[in-house]
Amino acid sequence: MPSDLFKKRRRFLIRLAKTLHQCGTPAYQLEAHLIKISDALELEGSFLISPTAITCVFWPKGDRENQEHSYIARMQPGELDLGLLARTDELVEELCSGQRDLDEALIRLEDITHKPHPYPQWMIFIAFGLASAAFSMLMGTSWADVIASCLLGFGIYALVFWAERSQRILSALEPLAALSAAFCASAISFIEPSINMPLVVLASIIVFIPGLALTVGLSELAARDLVSGTARVMDAIMVLFKLYFGAFLGFAIANVLWGTTTTQSAPALPTWSGWLAVLVLSFCLMVMFKIRLKDTPWGIIAGFLGHGISVFASAYFGIALGTFFAALFLGVYANLYARWLKAPAAIVLLQGIVVLVPGSKIYMGLNTMISGQEILHIEQIGSQSFLILMSLVAGLIFANILVDPKRSL
Repeated sequence: MPSDLFKKRRRFLIRLAKTLHQCGTPAYQLEAHLIKISDALELEGSFLISPTAITCVFWPKGDRENQEHSYIARMQPGELDLGLLARTDELVEELCSGQRDLDEALIRLEDITHKPHPYPQWMIFIAFGLASAAFSMLMGTSWADVIASCLLGFGIYALVFWAERSQRILSALEPLAALSAAFCASAISFIEPSINMPLVVLASIIVFIPGLALTVGLSELAARDLVSGTARVMDAIMVLFKLYFGAFLGFAIANVLWGTTTTQSAPALPTWSGWLAVLVLSFCLMVMFKIRLKDTPWGIIAGFLGHGISVFASAYFGIALGTFFAALFLGVYANLYARWLKAPAAIVLLQGIVVLVPGSKIYMGLNTMISGQEILHIEQIGSQSFLILMSLVAGLIFANILVDPKRSL
C-alpha cells in the first residue's frame, strides 16, 4: 500500500476513534467497530479503549513489519451525544459504500465533530427543569414536589451554564449542584412544608445521577472489557459520593442558619402522571442527548415501551424481573431499529433504558445507610438496586441473542 494512502486511512481511523469516544460509546463496541472499519479500508489494527485513553496500532494487511504505526492519546470521558453518533455512523456508511471518498470523509468528520449544540440555550434550560419535574412524577410523590423540583432544575442549569465558562466551577460541579439544591430545597420547605426535601434534591440533580454510566460499565464488564468497565463503574460511584456529600453539606448549612421545618403529608399523584412523565422525559432527553429530530419519535416509543413493560411485568414477577423483561424488549426493539434503519441501536435504546436505570435508588440507599432516613419507603432498596442493574445487563445480553443487530454500533 502506498505510504500516503496508508497515512490518510490511519488518520481517518484515529479521528473516527476520537469522535466515537467523544459520543460516550462503550469500549467493547468501539473496539469492534474500529476493527470492522479497518478491514473495510484494507488495514489491520489492534485497539485498546478506556474512558480516559485510546491506544491504536495500524498496519496494511500482510505488511506489519514495514508500516506499523502506533497512536496513544489521553482522553476525557465522553458524554452522550446521540446526534453526533448518528451523523458519524452515516458518514462511515457513505465512505464504505463509495458515496464519499476519503478526503471528503475526513473533512466531513471534522465538521460534524465541531458542530455546535443543535438546540438553543433556552431549550436546554427548559429541559433541565422539566427533566427534574418528570422524575418527581415518576416517583409518584406530590404536585408540590414536582413544582419544587422543576424550579430547582432551572437553577441547576444556571450552574451548568456557568461551569461551561469556568474550569474551577466545572471541577466541582456535582457537589456544588447538590449543595445548592439542598440549601434551596430547605428554604422552599418554609413556604411549602409538604415537600419531600431529599426527593426534591434528588430530582433536581437527576441529570448528574450516573445510573446510565453504571449500566454501561457493568455491560462492559459482562463483555469482559475489564479495564474500561472497572474504570467506568468506579467513576460513577465517585460521582454518587460527591453528589451525596454536597447534599449533606447543603442541608447542614441550612439547618444551622434557619433550622428545619416539620414535614406535612401531601396527596399522592394520580397513576396517569407516570405516563405523562415518560413523555416529558423523552423530549428532555432529545435535547440533553442532542438527538436529531427525525430520530426522536423512535426514542419516545422506546421510553413508553420500557415503562409500560416494566409496570406490567413487575405486577407479576416483581420489580427486578420486570426490569429484565423491559430491557429484553427494549433490546429487541433497538436491534430491529438498527437492522431496518441502518443506524446505531444506542440512539433509541438509551432513551428507553434511562427510564429503567436504578441510579436514583442507589442514591436513596446511600442516604438510608448513612443518615438512617428514607427518602421513599422501598423495602430492601440496596439489594433491589443491585438486582435491577443485573436485570438490565442480562436483558440486553438476551436481546442480542434473540435478534442480531448486524451492526457493530
